[in-house]
Amino acid sequence: MVIELSEMPAEMLAGATGVGDQRRRSLDLAVVLPTFNERDNITLIIGRLASILEGLRWELIFVDDDSPDGTAGVIHSHAERDSRIRLVHRIGRRGLSSACVEGVMATAATFVAIMDADLQHDENALPKMLELLQSGSFDIVVGTRNDQGGSMGDFSKKRVWLSRTGSWMSKRVCRCDLTDPMSGFFILNRAFFLEVAPQLQDGGFKILLDIFASSRRPVRFAEVGYRFRKREHGRSKLDANTAIEFLFLMLNKITGGRIPARFLVFSLVGATGLLAHLFCLALLLSKFGVPFWLAQSLATVMAMSGNFFLNNLITYRDRSLRGSRLITGLLSFWLACSFGAWASVIFARSLLFSGIPWYGAGVAGVVLSSIWNYSISGLFTWRVPLKTRAGCH
Repeated sequence: MVIELSEMPAEMLAGATGVGDQRRRSLDLAVVLPTFNERDNITLIIGRLASILEGLRWELIFVDDDSPDGTAGVIHSHAERDSRIRLVHRIGRRGLSSACVEGVMATAATFVAIMDADLQHDENALPKMLELLQSGSFDIVVGTRNDQGGSMGDFSKKRVWLSRTGSWMSKRVCRCDLTDPMSGFFILNRAFFLEVAPQLQDGGFKILLDIFASSRRPVRFAEVGYRFRKREHGRSKLDANTAIEFLFLMLNKITGGRIPARFLVFSLVGATGLLAHLFCLALLLSKFGVPFWLAQSLATVMAMSGNFFLNNLITYRDRSLRGSRLITGLLSFWLACSFGAWASVIFARSLLFSGIPWYGAGVAGVVLSSIWNYSISGLFTWRVPLKTRAGCH
């Protein structure tokens, strides 16, 4: 039986033709809020945003990285009562930038705001930011702490210095006079976001810097000052890892994206593993008189183990292994690195016999093993599990 589209009920026709929910297509603003362990802030941020956005057609999209404190449950309870509140519950992956990307892609709104759920970003700036963006003159409007009356608030001098140092470094890759490239509070046109999305990194935590550095044309932007507030509940997510991610994002953009930031981190960890290997080898030979073959074997195992745990903590932070998967991951990493070492020796030996100087052959062997270990580790040790999924409510 053939059913003509003109004979179908309107609600069925919308689904069949991909028209979708008309309410969401006419949204004034979608606000994307990445969350991890923000349970005590959810009700507060929803109340504040609902108040400041009154009179507008809006939706809030929380992207939660499976917070162990029950953040997703609190969001889900609000979503059950208010269809303007949505939850993207991610399992098996983490990361602020990737959460923002998924949130933006999950909405049909023309204008999308990104802000933290920890109450540090001042929601009172949103109406002015939206008004500027709706004028059609800009691709993005950034909330700044460093201009237009903005302020870092009551933070310590050390925290302010770190932020401004990061901003100074960021301007070297932004290619524009953005006063606060480290800001995590901004509104953009979704069409502009789709332009730059293919060039964005799959990790990291400073997506604004990535957006500006990835754009293939000059970004039309404006700034609105706001006062950065102290966190009321929960703990800051800033740590040594975020500093490392920032530095390698900078390197990735400086090199034009030719070298993946994750590979740079993996290589740095590998270099520390080499130093650890040499230290252990020297200690076992000189202090304990262990035979060379045994000392070499023990030093290799210790170096590979150290590399595994560092990579699990830093390089693959968004896919970090826990529980029983930590053991199977370690075994697969040992196996991958063993093959990499064997391939390195064979390759370097063949280059040496072909007339390449020993140091050139050695470096080539190290490069080959690094690429091998990185590729195989990503495919098998830190692969995204098949059960990984995102639930949207």
